[in-house]
Amino acid sequence: MQLRTQFETGAATPQQFPQADLPEIAFAGRSNVGKSSLLNMLVGAKQVARVSSTPGKTQQINFFVVDERMRFVDLPGYGYAKASQKDRREWGKLITTYFESNRPLSMVLQLIDSRLPLQDSDARVMQWFVEQGLPLQVALTKVDKLKQGERVRQERALAEAFLQLGYRGSLILLSSLKGVGKKELLTSIFTRIDTP
Repeated sequence: MQLRTQFETGAATPQQFPQADLPEIAFAGRSNVGKSSLLNMLVGAKQVARVSSTPGKTQQINFFVVDERMRFVDLPGYGYAKASQKDRREWGKLITTYFESNRPLSMVLQLIDSRLPLQDSDARVMQWFVEQGLPLQVALTKVDKLKQGERVRQERALAEAFLQLGYRGSLILLSSLKGVGKKELLTSIFTRIDTP
């Protein structure tokens, strides 16, 4: 399935956010978690979101109109982005402002690397999402890099850690490379935007 997707704008300030007239799916994750690859996989196009070998390349909030019925919102990655402390603080402010701007948010998709123990930055962000009562969906990326036994162990360990942070939702397993989880995630997204 290919979704008609158009880059709308890159916002470096709240004044540049587009009109809040479509349901939004916000993509959040550490700088190297594979957000851009996932966006490209979901819409069925290779270069909708720029994939970079340098983590933290997205330094603004990028808005994409998808099928003229929703927006995908690509948030700047958190974590070890190669940027100054000042830049990282500015990005943090921009992201917080986005979530506090009363946008028509149908889902916050937090992407977490399936190969790693839960990272402090992921835990802090997840806890904040839960405390704010945001419509959170957690997905584990890069599952194709794990053998079956490792995948089961990691999924169990991470699910337990998420539970301790107050996340009670499901986990979606993803691989942008192999297309794993695409159908499940798209079904979840369409369900959310169609639920009043």
